[in-house]
Amino acid sequence: MDKCSFCGREKKEVNLLIAGMDGHICDRCIEQAYAIVEEEFKKEDNFDMSGIKLLKPKEIKEFLDQYVIGQDQAKKILSVAVYNHYKRLGQKVQDDETEIEKSNIVLVGETGTGKTLLARTIAKMLHVPFTIVDATVLTEAGYVGEDIESLLTRLLQAADYNVEAAEKGIVFIDEIDKIARKGDNPSITRDVSGEGVQQGLLKLLEGSVVNVPPQGGRKHPEQKMIPVNTKNILFICGGAFDGIEKKIAQRLNTKVVGYGAQKNADHLDRNNMLQYISPQDLKSFGLIPEIIGRMPVLTYLEPLDRETLRSILTEPKNSLIKQYIKLFKLDDIELSFDEDALQFIVDKAIEFKLGARGLRSICESIMVDAMFDSPSDGIKDLKINLEYAKLKIDTGNLQRLKAS
Repeated sequence: MDKCSFCGREKKEVNLLIAGMDGHICDRCIEQAYAIVEEEFKKEDNFDMSGIKLLKPKEIKEFLDQYVIGQDQAKKILSVAVYNHYKRLGQKVQDDETEIEKSNIVLVGETGTGKTLLARTIAKMLHVPFTIVDATVLTEAGYVGEDIESLLTRLLQAADYNVEAAEKGIVFIDEIDKIARKGDNPSITRDVSGEGVQQGLLKLLEGSVVNVPPQGGRKHPEQKMIPVNTKNILFICGGAFDGIEKKIAQRLNTKVVGYGAQKNADHLDRNNMLQYISPQDLKSFGLIPEIIGRMPVLTYLEPLDRETLRSILTEPKNSLIKQYIKLFKLDDIELSFDEDALQFIVDKAIEFKLGARGLRSICESIMVDAMFDSPSDGIKDLKINLEYAKLKIDTGNLQRLKAS
């Protein structure tokens, strides 16, 4: 009688019995074997740097160009930072050699200019553990919120709890401006999500051995801590720093003195003050000097103009319009857009001052009725023109997005 050569079950006891040259295997044993193979491959995936082809900075930037429009300066700095990070990891340190130190980065830019998108795109091409964490949830130890060490917990999870791999990883800390010092004047109330968090981050950014709770901070006090050395972990911080333009303007106006003051001020681009940002402005905004010193590379993201917003709509690999076309294609509907309609979407995005995120909100308002009706109507072609777009914007509830 036919039976499984592994577990001994007979044919009537299993759903499927596959015959081989000298034996049989049942469907249950196949599932177990697959799970074992998956687990073994996970163990072998230890982010070994020796077999990785090191991409040059220009090649990294070319990859970013496929997904992110514009922001050439920020992409250059990120590409160089990631390239140098790989070189540091491959460096063989000896007593007589110069040891290369890491260069943590701060990205400053308005909302919707692509800070988080740059981080996510970098993550697609990296061969080291990478995680994106949010600084808004961090508080001092002992308060409701997440501990500083939770940043490294996320990195450990991305590395499948391989400590050696996590110690070579990259952490993107988003919304770094939200932990700015709330005020210069000392107060009886503690700044538990501001200066206290910055001081807690110092040891992580500088490089030290940190005891990391593998399951998160306070809910599992019995768990065994995992020591992680942050010396080779690259930290990239991003934030909107809303209102920092005023700090930059104040500094530039006080810096120029004398007869040439007005002449020098005339050369300033008032529409893009972020390009003149310096560490001094971050200090004025509320970051403590110690944390600024540990993030030596400072760069900015350009505000998005009309031409850039128009390119974002259609050019990147995962552009908004391509996403909608693919969504409709899954229902066998050919979707197309008139150029006038695309220009109208860009005009509204500039009006609402929400950057690239505003494009998504506007497109959703225009497309929601079409996405609701089209699968049931049985149409095969749908064209979005200017009149249709205007009608949907006027009848929709989109005006709430308009910046005051």
